[in-house]
Amino acid sequence: MTNTLHRYGDSESFHDDYLIFASPSTGRNDVGSIPKLKAFLEMALPFNPVNMGDPAHGGALRPARDLTTVANWHRDMKPDFRAVIDGIDEPASVVAIFDNQDSAAQFLKAVVEADLGLSVNISTSIQGAEACCQAAGISRHSVGYSLGFEGATEKLPNTQLLKLTTMCGHGMISASLAKKMIDWVKEGRRTPEQAVTYMARFCSCGVFNPLRAQRIIEEARKKME
Repeated sequence: MTNTLHRYGDSESFHDDYLIFASPSTGRNDVGSIPKLKAFLEMALPFNPVNMGDPAHGGALRPARDLTTVANWHRDMKPDFRAVIDGIDEPASVVAIFDNQDSAAQFLKAVVEADLGLSVNISTSIQGAEACCQAAGISRHSVGYSLGFEGATEKLPNTQLLKLTTMCGHGMISASLAKKMIDWVKEGRRTPEQAVTYMARFCSCGVFNPLRAQRIIEEARKKME
């Protein structure tokens, strides 16, 4: 079970969104799991993840207490994967995010061969997860579905905003911020890369996919042409 199940979109919208988690089990294999969690993320690096993170410290794009809001626009936009790996100091779920099925499948295959003894799950479309498992030579153990939104759904943000805000599993990216970033890109005040890098720093668990977010914003921009 993962809160990334609630990422909004149809199956096709996740063709560039593959999240692979590794988690120890409290009271069973959490003692001594930190080196294994670090090894899991180290193994992801050759397969070019677009983000990675852990819930205690965040993702590869993080806020900084000593910088002003304006300074964020001029910061290095390259993800700092080393900071994520070196910063793991307690047993927790860690995640690597990929923007294509082949990289995700090859990483999963490497994880299976390493046999770290950790629980591993994939968050993407059912078809995408099945394809990754087949490529790695394994069968999935179980499957979890999100039942979507219930209630006064007319009060929800539009679909473009939902696709962006639900990419943070803890709801730390507001609809107002996402709308502002889309508007600024439409106005030419920011590039899609700048906009998504800014949003990614609000995601406290590191599951935000900046490449998928860029595509969503670019699609929103093109609708005005």
